[in-house]
Amino acid sequence: MRAFILSILLLCGTICPAQQQDKYPLGEYEELTDSKPHDDKETWEEMGTPTSLSWGSTDIRYRKLDIPDVRKTTRLQLKAWKGERVNAQAVLWTKAGLTDVSVSVSELRNGSSIIPQSAISTHFVRYVMTDEFGPGCGQRPDKTKFDSLVVADVLDINKTLDVKACSTQPLWVKVWVPTDAKAGKYKGTLTVSAKDLKPMKLQIEVNVLNRTLPDPKDWVYYLDLWQNPYAVARYYQVPLWSQAHFDAMRPLMKMLADAGQRTITASIMHKPWNGQTEDHFDSMITRIKKIDGTWSYDYTVFDKWVTFMMDEVGIDDMICCYTMIPWALSFDYYDQATSRVQFIEAKPGDKAYAEYWGTFLKDFSRHLRTKGWFEKTAISMDERPMEAMREAIKVVKEADPEFKITLAGNYHAEIQEDLHYLCIPFGQKFPDDVLASRKSKGQISTYYTCCTEAFPNTFTFSDPAEATWTAIHATAGNYEGYLRWAVNSWTADPLRDSRFRTWPAGDTYSIYPGPRSSIRFERLVEGVQDCEKIRILREELEAEGATRKLKKLNEEVAKFRFENIDGNKPSASEMVNSLERLINSL
Repeated sequence: MRAFILSILLLCGTICPAQQQDKYPLGEYEELTDSKPHDDKETWEEMGTPTSLSWGSTDIRYRKLDIPDVRKTTRLQLKAWKGERVNAQAVLWTKAGLTDVSVSVSELRNGSSIIPQSAISTHFVRYVMTDEFGPGCGQRPDKTKFDSLVVADVLDINKTLDVKACSTQPLWVKVWVPTDAKAGKYKGTLTVSAKDLKPMKLQIEVNVLNRTLPDPKDWVYYLDLWQNPYAVARYYQVPLWSQAHFDAMRPLMKMLADAGQRTITASIMHKPWNGQTEDHFDSMITRIKKIDGTWSYDYTVFDKWVTFMMDEVGIDDMICCYTMIPWALSFDYYDQATSRVQFIEAKPGDKAYAEYWGTFLKDFSRHLRTKGWFEKTAISMDERPMEAMREAIKVVKEADPEFKITLAGNYHAEIQEDLHYLCIPFGQKFPDDVLASRKSKGQISTYYTCCTEAFPNTFTFSDPAEATWTAIHATAGNYEGYLRWAVNSWTADPLRDSRFRTWPAGDTYSIYPGPRSSIRFERLVEGVQDCEKIRILREELEAEGATRKLKKLNEEVAKFRFENIDGNKPSASEMVNSLERLINSL
């Protein structure tokens, strides 16, 4: 409703486009100021040349106002499978201001074979305000006592940028190797240009191995990143569920499909999480209690959302419908007798609860079967007590015993058999026999991180390699994949300030408006790709009877387990780089 009102005000001239653009930028924008100690002007003046360019490391978030600590190099060598996305980071730093900086990469050549420019993207790495890790979920930290600073994370879509004097500008390069590329070494040039600057060049080489990664839609890894369509409507200032809303969401959700996303997040009640994010979730299904006391249900929004995600975006494995057990046990419906929205206060186990949900679920089952979606749909809950889960499961099974049920929450042996998809917190473990049994039945077992874990995580202040480590941990634990509760629940000003009132900065999202990717999102995708490679190699090595190589691979993967997290252990980047070297050597 708020997005609709704002759109009307905009049409009426109450809010001018300039004001809207300043509040919710999509194109050019100004970053927040970094007020932390940094290299002073005298240190910058000691630079031998006014402007320098070098390859850097994707493991580092380079500070904006410091001279980067890099060993200057003009040549970079990467290895990739066919169909793989590989990342690189260059660093530009200058003691003189630069105007209209642009970055380009030529096509990569291997004799007559090429990786075209269309398979290569370049991005200015932009800076966003972050904080630090504090009290975990359930506690309200005093954010005024947190240290805040700007960090490199946003991969910008703007093609030119002014770079201020005495500052560093990281540059991100992503190469998506075509699946039909010929194996061999492909060479090209990265060029940085600016007004009154002689073009600066770096050499890039991608060694394409004679291995092929499947298309993301065919990956076995189960990636579940929760989407928030309501945040998109607010930020883009478009009416909910309008064509403009879907147009704004399409490229954002396509990013998820290209990352191997498997699930659609659907909200089937008002405020399933009590409005914990900047933009609360509403029900995609309207419940109407008629004057005669019978119920009817309007699935228009639900159907539009699911059809869009399946047919236009290509995400169609599972529709996860949240939730029968919200934080506040209050359930809405439109009452024809009073022409008002009313609420039923009831808890799992109450007669009123069973009637409200049981009646709906029977009709929902009918509707889903009519649409051909029943087998793909699950009634989903998260982090709810076991007894409440037991009562909710009873209601679901009574409505339709064939309904799938999912839970993201603590492991409970008493109910795990009822859960088609069970995702447990990082640090917990499935018993080995239970995990084996679930796999044999085709049940899905994954894990998740949230605001609780200082490491590993995908906060804006987390080391970039932690995102890769996080994905690989699922394979090390013999899980099907990984869940993160929010991929685009944007803060009030997400491009400039990732801090949130309750949790560590970046906890609520990892992709930005624009659409813009991030260092941590790209590194997470890297980890998912690594897991697919591990799966393929394991199958091949086992079939070939290459026991020594298989043992070496399994030992390296096993390092990515909870019990190996220790201050004296290798860093996330060291572990990830070691594993990737081994994978490519095999």
